[in-house]
Amino acid sequence: MAPRFLLFSLVISLLLSLSLAEIHFSEIRSDDRQIIPIDEFGFTHFGRLELNVTNIRLSNPNPDLDRSKIGFFLCTRDSWLHVINQLEDGEVACALQSDLIKPVFTFNDLKKDQNSLSKMVTQNDADQFTLVFANCLTSLKVSMDVKSVMYNLDRGGKVRDYLSAGKTILPRVYYLLSLIYLGLVCVWIYVLYRKRLTVYRIHFFMLAVAILKTVNLLCEAEDKSYIKRTGYAHGWDVLFYIFSFLKGITLFTLIVLIGTGWSFLKPYLQDKEKKVLMIVIPLQVVANIAQVVIDETGPYGQDWITWKQVFLLVDVVCCCAVLFPIVWSIKNLREAARTDGKAAVNLMKLTLFRQYYIVVICYIYFTRVVVYALETITSYKYLWTSVVAGELATLAFYVFTGYKFRPEAHNPYFVVDDDEEEAAAEALKLEDEFEL
Repeated sequence: MAPRFLLFSLVISLLLSLSLAEIHFSEIRSDDRQIIPIDEFGFTHFGRLELNVTNIRLSNPNPDLDRSKIGFFLCTRDSWLHVINQLEDGEVACALQSDLIKPVFTFNDLKKDQNSLSKMVTQNDADQFTLVFANCLTSLKVSMDVKSVMYNLDRGGKVRDYLSAGKTILPRVYYLLSLIYLGLVCVWIYVLYRKRLTVYRIHFFMLAVAILKTVNLLCEAEDKSYIKRTGYAHGWDVLFYIFSFLKGITLFTLIVLIGTGWSFLKPYLQDKEKKVLMIVIPLQVVANIAQVVIDETGPYGQDWITWKQVFLLVDVVCCCAVLFPIVWSIKNLREAARTDGKAAVNLMKLTLFRQYYIVVICYIYFTRVVVYALETITSYKYLWTSVVAGELATLAFYVFTGYKFRPEAHNPYFVVDDDEEEAAAEALKLEDEFEL
């Protein structure tokens, strides 16, 4: 039994990045798991839970079953760790018997020939709670349809907020970010117009990525806004997934193309660079499919953890793959510096690609670590800070990429004098000491 409860602890930690916090429907079919997390929500002092369970079917219809060991409860992450200790120490035989949880109801409340239960719970303890289904009867399979509605009321008790406490300001955050990116799009269009004689195809590709990011943020703002007010996304989640998919593919493709020097250093892609794109793009398709499954099914699904692992694996592989073209470009520039006599030019290009290599690594890895750390250690009331941190890091990456690879009428890389050429040649002699 202990491994299953430890697995639930892992699920709770994964829920940190999920927190759908909307009107939630779950279909559970012939499931014998002892613990099934349904949903997570951050309550204020005016929280409410409306739970409606229908079409309840048990694999064993014996009326003598102890149905008090089957039911739903609320618990925080901290209290769950203590419940695990109680179970391991034998203080309780079932999680529903612990005094550290907040019971909602058990199947003992089911009357004869009744197959549905419903209850509204007032939650006055402000904290992050997880709604959990527990089945402490060995080999008993349960089928049911679960509708959970969690929300917070304003002080007047009239207005409902279906977004978890700590994420209720996200609509405004996403609206503001979409306006910032719209401003960047306008600035980039102006730059392309002013420098139109030196614009390459890669610059138009950058514009497309920025536009998709803007639309993606706008759709996410509308998605969260409708959920906040009604509990439903009203179709905005579909648009969000579509533009998130397009944005993800184009962003990774852009990083690969810049890393190869396509368009501004050379007009074509080598075979090995094309292979990287052939790997990254399908992987991004898989990653986006996994993300949709994770968001739409929730942790109650038996394959939820598997899809979560698939997403993380694919994401890591993509992040590693996009670094190879940058490494290849750095090596090619180093070799060219020794043969074509243009030491200063190649040193400038080499410096640029090194900077980009470092920034890509920081953006891909360091940012993710920071966001995960904020999600883990930050109070549930301030979970929005992890979203802001991730989006600001993305914004900084977009600005850096656009500034460093902007079109230039008088490219300083190609205007050098003899002194600069000699200094660069001396600097390139030390290049063998540089290791990626």
